[in-house]
Amino acid sequence: MANSQDAYYLSLLALAERFRTQEPANIKSCLQCLQAVLTFRPPPKVEARTHLQLANLLIQYTKNTQLARDHLEQAWTLSMNIAGFDDVRFEAASELAKLYEQSGGTSNAKALLHRAIELSRQSVYWHCRLIFQTAQIGVTELDYATASGLLHMGLEYCHIQGVAYTQLLFLLSKIMVMLLEGRGSAEVHNLLAQANQNVEQYNGAQGQKEHLRVFYLVLLVCHNLKSGQVKSVKPALKQLQQSIQNITQLSEQEVNPSSGSEMFAWLPREQLCVLVYLVSVMHSMQAGYMEKAQKYTDKALLQIEKLKAEDNASILSSLQLLLLEHSVMCHLIVGSKAQAIKEIAKVCQLLREDAKQLQAYRAQLHTLLAVYAMSMNNSSAAEIQFNAALRTSKNRDLWIFANLNLAVVYLRCQRERDFAAIMDRINPETLPTQSQSLRAASFYVQGLHAFFTSRHNDGKRFLRESLKMANAEDLNRLTSCSLVLLGHIFLALGNPREAHNMVTPAMQLASKIPDLHLQLWSSAILKDLYRQFGDVPHEQGSSQNHYNFSQTLLTDHMTASQLPEHQLIMWTEGPFPLPVTEKI
Repeated sequence: MANSQDAYYLSLLALAERFRTQEPANIKSCLQCLQAVLTFRPPPKVEARTHLQLANLLIQYTKNTQLARDHLEQAWTLSMNIAGFDDVRFEAASELAKLYEQSGGTSNAKALLHRAIELSRQSVYWHCRLIFQTAQIGVTELDYATASGLLHMGLEYCHIQGVAYTQLLFLLSKIMVMLLEGRGSAEVHNLLAQANQNVEQYNGAQGQKEHLRVFYLVLLVCHNLKSGQVKSVKPALKQLQQSIQNITQLSEQEVNPSSGSEMFAWLPREQLCVLVYLVSVMHSMQAGYMEKAQKYTDKALLQIEKLKAEDNASILSSLQLLLLEHSVMCHLIVGSKAQAIKEIAKVCQLLREDAKQLQAYRAQLHTLLAVYAMSMNNSSAAEIQFNAALRTSKNRDLWIFANLNLAVVYLRCQRERDFAAIMDRINPETLPTQSQSLRAASFYVQGLHAFFTSRHNDGKRFLRESLKMANAEDLNRLTSCSLVLLGHIFLALGNPREAHNMVTPAMQLASKIPDLHLQLWSSAILKDLYRQFGDVPHEQGSSQNHYNFSQTLLTDHMTASQLPEHQLIMWTEGPFPLPVTEKI
């Protein structure tokens, strides 16, 4: 009878595998066969593995997460009593923790993973993988101290085990958490230098080395961009772009790790390509090259759509959100407000589908809506959205950015008392950031305030400081803003020649970016200057330019204001208004 039962369940397992691998796969029949296996009371190993197989199929092909969870709990419980059954035991723990986390049971997920970490010390691959997974939950919860502690534990474990590749992954992941946490620049810089040396000395497979190099270079470029070092980071960015090309040219065998204990990759190479596009977009935006930024954005978004059709991994949505955020800012700068609000609606659509992501991204969304409202001259909506961003932001630099723009809103509306109330938040001397670009922007806002209050000498002093910092790192848009405002101050002081010396290069930079609002402002000043000089041809040219710019902006303004997406500027809580609730 026992032999007969063995034959039954073995046949069912073979049949299930045949249904799973046939073209097209017959998942329903595969699941039925595996369910039938369990009715024959197979040996514990077979029973545990069958529960795991059933769970994996349910997760991949159905939405029945509760049944999948039941099977994983069975697999985990059964495997605990089977010696040397690491692959089933720890895969069940890992997948079960993911389901707990998805359903809001993060505490259950962490408790399970910590237990699995304790049990997996003899299995290098699973011990490291479970530590990475637990640290990732810490990052998601913004518990950077716990995540950093786990990664340091993994770092020391790999050192003892002699697995250099995974040890470097832990080191780079720890640096990434430090960047997210906003740790001191010197501390991060020292660890980056150590990581660079270790990566270059690594003598493992070429594919692994290139993955490590890309990981390191992404961190280095992001660290420098966060500090506003746009010019200084150019060599590292070029190296990153070359390194990702090297990875795309490697074969599948060269890319995948060969050692069973080190079967890790930071990201699949297709996702790495998207990430490098994103980093390139970030650099182009800060440097003021909008056309290049938009070109990279379009390529990356197209690639994401292709990848999502194959595997809708959560990281793809995160990358898509960041790319759309930069695309919105790019459209606003070049004067395409209608396109910008459509892109914001796409952001809302992505966030509507994921409540957890909406909570994490809420401050950025409010900031995008606020900047759009500013561009539409809707100061009340801008103020509402900036204040919403300030209430929800957990990112220090975003908080500063929102305050700087809110200050500009108050200056535009001549609300001196409200400006004074937030002045301490945007003082360049005490600004709580490592970012030189934000510090330079704060000098610009101080210069703008001085201009509006007719303190022209103070204005010149602040703007020259802003110019010095912007020029040092090729922050072209900030340079152009500072130049045109300086020109306006000199014009107000009755010094047209000096004003012309400022506004002419400002106009050239604004055209190169291109920034339509700065071009409009510059052409208005140049028109007045040429009138004072008695230079009729140039005056007529500037007048024509000013008319063209204003008509382009006005037409786009009217188009944007009539779009149904425009009503998003008044959203702060609850469901998004139509048409975002419809599928975009």
